[in-house]
Amino acid sequence: MDILFLNPPISEHVYQNLSGGVATLELPVWMGMLTASMKSMGHSADQIDCAAEALQTSQTYDRITQLNPKLVCIVVYGQHPSASTQAMFGASYLCTELKKLNPQLKVIMLGGHISALPLRTMQDEVCDFVCEGEGPRTLDALLQTDLETISYLRKVPGLWFRDDGRIEHNPTAPLIEQKLLGSVFPEVDLQSLPMGNYKAPNWHCFDHIDQRQPYATVYTSLGCPFKCSFCCISAPFGKQGTFRYWDPEFIIKQFDVYASLGVKNIKIADEMFVLKEEHFLRIAELLIERKYNFNIWVFGRIDTIKPHHVDKLKAAGINWIVLGIEAFDQKVRTGVNKGRYTEEDIFEKTKMLKDGGIHVHGNFVFGLPDDTLETMQRSLDLAVELNLETANFYSAMAYPGSELYREAVRNNTELPETWLGYSQHSYDCKPLPTKYISSSEVLTFRDQAWSIYHNSPSYLNLIKTKFGQKTYDYIVNLKKINLSRKYSVDKVLAKASYE
Repeated sequence: MDILFLNPPISEHVYQNLSGGVATLELPVWMGMLTASMKSMGHSADQIDCAAEALQTSQTYDRITQLNPKLVCIVVYGQHPSASTQAMFGASYLCTELKKLNPQLKVIMLGGHISALPLRTMQDEVCDFVCEGEGPRTLDALLQTDLETISYLRKVPGLWFRDDGRIEHNPTAPLIEQKLLGSVFPEVDLQSLPMGNYKAPNWHCFDHIDQRQPYATVYTSLGCPFKCSFCCISAPFGKQGTFRYWDPEFIIKQFDVYASLGVKNIKIADEMFVLKEEHFLRIAELLIERKYNFNIWVFGRIDTIKPHHVDKLKAAGINWIVLGIEAFDQKVRTGVNKGRYTEEDIFEKTKMLKDGGIHVHGNFVFGLPDDTLETMQRSLDLAVELNLETANFYSAMAYPGSELYREAVRNNTELPETWLGYSQHSYDCKPLPTKYISSSEVLTFRDQAWSIYHNSPSYLNLIKTKFGQKTYDYIVNLKKINLSRKYSVDKVLAKASYE
């Protein structure tokens, strides 16, 4: 075999007590895309999802031995800004243990975090190679070389390697042109993947909380034209602002495959799906024609969703839209390049979606650079007043690949000691301090805000009324799970705006 892709295991340290039946288990869509890509280029390829199969390193190594690949590729891609960096904990462990078992095994690491920090990855890890960039063109060129001959390695675009102990690298491969996306990434290869194991987010299935599996993911576009300073989604693409998309008539075939497998819950992982009308509305039309009755969630923005979108998106099975509201204070949002909408816009657009039968998942971030306790309290009050079907509360992180990370490095800001510190739910979670408050205060406020929101009488009444007793009971039990924190303060910082 030419190449074997590995999705690294997920450590229980990433999610603590949420790692049991609560946490989502994502389909490793980037790994599936890369596997299909290598096959389309004429290479023999396969994949192993160590996370979904809960494999021990010895079990993974046994499979590697059976398949005898020329190259092992550990994929460290994430489908949201934090996932790639927090996955490095398991990726690093897997790489180290495999090399202990067989030092001759050739290993390359690839993904969002890897592209953000290629030099550090080469310095810290025992892998033989690092891929900086999207992957297909680097892997294709590498598989056509002798992995031991330095003169060949110097011709592989996007490759980092060692020559007599010295770390060297080549210029990155050019981005795959939009017109070639369908041939380079023809599908998500599902061979060898345990499709029944993947589990949707709990909120995605509030209408059917005990039917979170199976769950699948698809990209219809890559990149994002916006430049939010807290986001690292563009790290594999070399720069922010790149945006490419598959032809709707082509990408609908992946939905056809999922329908044939009986998948109901689907995530469209595009960083910004509700953006280019001729793209996403055509996909909606194709889904409506097929009458698949999917339960789909997508990302949108307050300033891109229009009234004439709602009915068509809902009819296509898009039941949830995740909106990056981030913060109440426009100055705070402007400070991270997300100030193009007002408080009135937030209320107008969330009401518009709700009235159209689409549930809203609001993302809020506490601890952005201009945040104070007062501005964070206003964001919490806004969330409670909006009373969305679900809300996710993040603490601001300097994710590698983001402008916040580059600023933190320039300013010598203290960052998490390990990659686990970038997980929102880990014991080691350590967010950025703001100009006015410490990282411990940010984290404490975030945890208290989560509790306040989910104890709101209006919210609990909404859940019971809209989704029923079973989902209400699920939320009540979820609130009993406590996260232990290394960095927190023993103070009441967040206050409820209700009795």
